[in-house]
Order: sequence, then C-alpha cells, then structure tokens
Amino acid sequence: MTPVSSTRTTRAGVLRLPAPTTTPVASVQGTLALDLGPRLDVPETHSVRSGEPGAGLDVVRVDLVRRRRFEQHAARIGVAVVEIVGGDRPVSQLLRWTTPEVYRDLGRRAYLVAAAVGRRAGSGGIQSVRPHLVAAHTSFVTERCAEVSLHVRYGQRSRAVAIRFELIHDRWQVSALEFA
Repeated sequence: MTPVSSTRTTRAGVLRLPAPTTTPVASVQGTLALDLGPRLDVPETHSVRSGEPGAGLDVVRVDLVRRRRFEQHAARIGVAVVEIVGGDRPVSQLLRWTTPEVYRDLGRRAYLVAAAVGRRAGSGGIQSVRPHLVAAHTSFVTERCAEVSLHVRYGQRSRAVAIRFELIHDRWQVSALEFA
C-alpha cells in the first residue's frame, strides 16, 4: 500500500497517489494492520479560499488542516474497504469506523466475493492482485458530512467507490458505500 502521507492535493482538489512501480500481489499474511491514528504532519492552519485546493468542491468552507486530516483518514478507510471486499482484511477492522448498516453490507459483500472463489472472507487474498488507490476526490457537504469518490485499480481493471462519511459521536464514520 502506498503511504497516504506522500499524497498531494492538486489545484482542482484531486488527491492523486503515485502509481506502484511493480504490480501488487495478493496478500497471504492474514490480517493487515490498520493505522487510523491521527497524523501530525499537516501544515499550519489557514482557511480554504477561492483558488486554493478543494475550494471549488465543497458546499461549506473547511479549514485546510481539517481537510487534510480528513482526506488522510478517508483514504485509509477507502483502502481498507476495498481490501475487505477483496478478502485481504477482515471486516471487523472497520467496526468502529462504519455505521451498523454499512458494516453488515460490507460483510455481505466480502462473503459473496469470497464464496464466489471458494474461500472464507477475510482469510487472505482472493484476488490475483491487490487493489491500489489511484485517486480520491473529497467534498464537504456540511460541517459534519463529507463525500469521497475513489478510483481503485485492480491490475489493469478499475472501479469507482463512493463513500459518505458522517461525524457521529466525534468520529468520522462511513454512513453510505457504493461500488460502481
């Protein structure tokens, strides 16, 4: 997995991650670590204004430090979501970061994908290549709600994932999830 801290936000507010130098291979190590702790490598606080990163994508103004922290968190959660569906990670790792409905749906998706190839969900890689997050687009709808669209690549194939985050009990949780 490419470290999220090496991402950059372009003028259009698009979060692009560098392409891997080699083709990722499915994991066989069982459970992958999921670091969702706060990052301290964010810039000084200043407001997002017209012409600055992300300014045209938000419905409400968002402080740049808050935006960067959220984008890092959302990218880590997004990677975990596609790894769960791919069988590289157990769904239980996102229990506190999802609403009960999303958690059940994510578990169901992981089970169906694993059953299609004759494996148990979360028991190790069921795909020939690991998913790679190519880009993430973030839009703050309200102070307590943000939507993220992800471009995920599986080898030569690509998928889109839409995630809605809501601030519930002072924690960003996935409240809606859609794969396209």
